[in-house]
Amino acid sequence: MSSRLMKKVLNEQSAALQLRSDGDDDDSESPQSSAPARNLFSLLGDDDDDTAIDQVYSSISPLLLIILVAVNSIMPQTNWCRTTLIYCLQLPSLIRCWMVLRYQKRLPLSLTDGHQETCSPAKNKLLNADADAKLPKKPFKTRVLEVDPKFLSAENELRRIFGSRVVKSHDRNSSSANPRLMRGGRRGTHNLKKTIIISPSQHWPRWDGSLTMELLNTLEGVHYFRYTHSSSYAQAQRAFESAKENHDLNGIANVLLNHPYHIDSLTTLADYFKFTGEHQMSADATAKCLYALECAWHPLFTPSRNCQLKYDHDMNKPLFSALFTHMKNMDRRGCHRSALEICKLLLSLDSNDPMGAMFCIDYYALRAEEHGWLEQFSEEYQSDNSLWLFPNFSYSLAICRLCLESKEVLGGGESETEVGKATSFELMKQALMLHPSVLKKLVVKVPLNDRKWTSVVKHSFFRSEETGSPSLDHLIAIYIEKSYIIWRLQDLQKLLYDSTISLIEMLEKKESDVNDWACVRKEAFSSEKNEYSYLLVSEFSDSVPTMPPENLQDFIVNQRGGGIEIPEQIPENHVLRDVANRTIVTLNNLLNNFEWLILWKMIGKARVLTMPFPHWVLENSKCWF
Repeated sequence: MSSRLMKKVLNEQSAALQLRSDGDDDDSESPQSSAPARNLFSLLGDDDDDTAIDQVYSSISPLLLIILVAVNSIMPQTNWCRTTLIYCLQLPSLIRCWMVLRYQKRLPLSLTDGHQETCSPAKNKLLNADADAKLPKKPFKTRVLEVDPKFLSAENELRRIFGSRVVKSHDRNSSSANPRLMRGGRRGTHNLKKTIIISPSQHWPRWDGSLTMELLNTLEGVHYFRYTHSSSYAQAQRAFESAKENHDLNGIANVLLNHPYHIDSLTTLADYFKFTGEHQMSADATAKCLYALECAWHPLFTPSRNCQLKYDHDMNKPLFSALFTHMKNMDRRGCHRSALEICKLLLSLDSNDPMGAMFCIDYYALRAEEHGWLEQFSEEYQSDNSLWLFPNFSYSLAICRLCLESKEVLGGGESETEVGKATSFELMKQALMLHPSVLKKLVVKVPLNDRKWTSVVKHSFFRSEETGSPSLDHLIAIYIEKSYIIWRLQDLQKLLYDSTISLIEMLEKKESDVNDWACVRKEAFSSEKNEYSYLLVSEFSDSVPTMPPENLQDFIVNQRGGGIEIPEQIPENHVLRDVANRTIVTLNNLLNNFEWLILWKMIGKARVLTMPFPHWVLENSKCWF
């Protein structure tokens, strides 16, 4: 059967070649036939595109058929070989399709290069408009904030650090340690939607589609989006608001029972678990919230510089809060590169930086050892002020330069500084001149207990802890709270001390520099009000606050800031009640089918509450988050 098929194909090809040769003879009589020979592929840019493609196709297809006939005579006559040969017979057609696609891709390039004079004015205008649309616009002329999707996932970073075998072994041990989770996973096996930020657990429920994202408009090549809610989600939101007003955690649990991806309810539980010390459960609730928001992304939405999600829309605020919390959770797990990518995503979604990502991105870049990127970012990013004027960048750039110098020395190269760039020693002296109040706060926070620091901070230039600008004092407090742990390295302490001593000696000789740098500082932060009061210093802290169990019932979700408001005074009737030598505290139910969330510790015949959750509650709660 293969021989008959081969003969049929050869006859068809010979007839096609005969027809084309006749057509070529007719065309040869015209005056254009005297034109010199041209490369066949150069014809793809001409107007006679079909003729050019046919000519190239005719010159290639006979050679391919001869090769296939030779192969067919050698190959054994088996079913597998026949099938392979039949597929190979389609190669000429595939080559023709490839040539057509190649022609379509080359056409705009050839038109704009050498054939633009043959186009109509309307087509030229359209081509120019398309070319302008591809050019980066002024707000986005740098690619330094482009997010790399492969670094967004914390699981990928853990595999790069520890290896895939270690991560898989840990996952198997975690699953085997909780038999309830394994049984629940077998009952509810289903395929979850894959996302780039969160890797969903198999026991999570299927995405219900209650959230969507709509495209508002497109301006200068930038797409603007906004989240929208379905009618069922709006009903769940009303139930949540009612439960929040009554301080009813049972109501919040019921909302999650019917709507497992309700954002505000998941955020509430994440805050609750954070205050009870269950950090892993809090991180899982935040991840589940972020997974729901990511599943609702528009098909055109990608974590890039050409997609904007403005914080001004109330529907978009949960994404910023979830990303910021997830970024801190990644930092606690040691996934600093993932935290850096999340921080870049936060800064690219809204250039107004509502979450203060600008004041922690340098910290994550240093922890992730992305020193070259940090210098590039400080040079290319567009902002109202130069980035080196901010206290965090002023000191972080000096640290970054020191790390780059150390790498050059270890690499065997000379440690000479690039042309136009200052050394780490000069950058540190500049940072101390611009923000001298940072030194004394670092000595207290790190802490630096050596006696040599005592004499340094007593100098008149470093004695003051206030700068006179509320905005600058607030930013310095954020920097100290976020980055103090970096200064525990001995190399950085040596650089800081040497720069301080050199600066003191310089000031003794020339005191006029103090006034000059004070003018620069006052000009950069001239406002008499705190322009960054919306950024809480506690949000940048690594320490997690806790609350006594008896106070947890009265926390209120602040929907505007996503935080928790704690009443100043606890009513007397809300403390423990003594009933027959037993101390019992009732807490509202947070999870489905748990009526009482209490843990008893036996001391003789008395039972005293010691923790808000028993062990069986904690095991079953993992099936929810």
